[in-house]
Order: sequence, then structure tokens, then C-alpha cells
Amino acid sequence: MKKYVFIFILVVILSFTIFAAPKKVAYVINGSLGDQSFYDSGYEGIQNLKNNYGVETRVIECNFDPSLYYPSLMNAARWADVVFVISYGFEEELKTVAEMFPNKIFINIDTVVEDSRGIISNVDYIEEEGAFMTGVVAGLVTTMTELPGINPDKLIGAVGGDDDIVIRSFVYGYEQGAKYVDPEIQVKTIYVGTWDDPVKGKQAALQLYSQGVDIIFQIASLTGVGVLQAAQEVGKYAIGVDTNQNSLAPGHVITSDLKEVGKSIEVVFKDIVEENYKPGTLYRFGLKEGAVGLAIDEYTYQILPVETVNKILEIQQGVIEGKIQVKEYRE
Repeated sequence: MKKYVFIFILVVILSFTIFAAPKKVAYVINGSLGDQSFYDSGYEGIQNLKNNYGVETRVIECNFDPSLYYPSLMNAARWADVVFVISYGFEEELKTVAEMFPNKIFINIDTVVEDSRGIISNVDYIEEEGAFMTGVVAGLVTTMTELPGINPDKLIGAVGGDDDIVIRSFVYGYEQGAKYVDPEIQVKTIYVGTWDDPVKGKQAALQLYSQGVDIIFQIASLTGVGVLQAAQEVGKYAIGVDTNQNSLAPGHVITSDLKEVGKSIEVVFKDIVEENYKPGTLYRFGLKEGAVGLAIDEYTYQILPVETVNKILEIQQGVIEGKIQVKEYRE
């Protein structure tokens, strides 16, 4: 009898620990801040948690060094109540650490990592929907020969940081959007193999532009900044990613495919604070939830006429309402 009473008390204590208001939040990333894109978006959300909830925060950057993945997670788990993690390349380490600290909250961002005990929750983006819209923009632009720098060829491009399932999902959506505009549009893609080298991004972009590509969707974090630089250098066009990068090369970055990592972190943390959070939850965020979508601003209108922008927004609304179906790469 005493044994069962002890187990009951232990369960109650663990449950209280899990759902008690968190005071410390860690943000563990496989890369590093300063990418003006994905990681920085997440950091903005972490900063908002600090400002809005008064929690103590800690950012741990692994700088793409595999030797830092496990110890970084261990340090975060020992210190924090809640660990937000971008676990590209160390998914197995995340499972191991989460099962060692079942009374902590682990939120994995942008991929799905499932542990046997259902501890880890995941934020999974429907990136195909946002990328579909970038394909619509690129498809319209490559057929607008009245724009400076646009040739008669219906050819668009993409530069990916690496050849993985997430980037392929982007490219898959991008191709669908372009062909929604015109089935004859062709897409050329280069996977650079790095996320933090703008020089290589620029080289890849210049290669595509030299092949007749009018506009390139950069899906390469800091590497992709080189794509935007190349567009400006040769008088072509580009599309940014994750954060609003339209101002980085004015007149040449038409729009950006937002992936609201920071806002997603805030949504999940709100669930935790309000005791609506359950371990092992899969959060699915797309256009309808406002987690992905186009950055349309004054830089967009400097390049595209109002009627073209209105057409883009009309198509986007069609996706949100389910009138236009976007296929997912992982189906």
C-alpha cells in the first residue's frame, strides 16, 4: 500500500513540475545567430518571452559543430524549465536527453522528433504553402518581360542550403506555385551544402542567373544573403526566406517567404503558461495560422504593379480558404 501511495505522490510532483510556471527558457540551435533569417526569428521570440513573461533566457549556439550538440542539450536541460531546440543533425541526442529529463519541457522546431515516452513536442511548418506563394510570385515575374532584367525565357531558380527534407519541401511547393501560374515554367535548383557562407550562395546565384534565370528563391539562411547580393549586382530578382529580407537589396528582393519561428515559440509558451500544454504535441502551422506567408511591403510595390500584388494576395487567400490545394512533399 505504501508503495502505491509513494508512486501516486511522485506522479503528482512530476505533473506539478511539468506544468508549473516556467522561470528559465533555453534556446538551443545547431547553427548560430546573425543569419538575418531562421535562427534570428527564433531568437526574437525568445527575447519576447523574456520581456513579456519575465523569464530568464539563455541561448546556446552550436555553430554547426557536432561535438557541441550533446553537451549543449545537457547544459540546457540541467538549467532550463523549457528547452526550445532546432535539432538538425542531433535528433537522436535530443531523444536521449529528453528521456533523461522527463520533468522538463522540450519543444523541437521545424522537424518532427518522436521519443518513445512522448516527452518531446514538435513545431512543424507547412512550408509548402509559403513556398507555393513564392512560386506564384516567381512565376508571374518571369512572364513580365516589361520588368527590367526579365528575359523571354520562363525560367526561375532556387538556392538551398542543403539537400534535406525541409528544403525539398520548400522547392516542391515553389514548383507547384510557379506551374499554377504557367505549366511551362522551368525551375533550376542548386543545393549549396552550407548554411553560413554568403560567398557560396552568391556563386550559386550567379551561376543560375547566367543560365537565364530571372528570379531566385533563396532557402539557405545566411548563405542565401549572397543570393540577394547577386540579384542586386546583376540587375535580377530574388525572394528572401524566414524573415522579411526585402530591404536587404532594395529593388531586387520582391518578397520574402516568412517562417514565423519566433511567433511560434510565443504561441507554444503561451500554452505552457496557461496550462494547456501537453507533452508530445505536434503543432502544425501554415498559411491559415499565419506562421508562413509572404512579406508584402513598400519594397514589393516598388517593383510590382498594384494589380499584380492584388492577384498574388487573391491566390494566397485561395490557399488559406482551401480553394487552392497545395500538396505536401512528405505525403
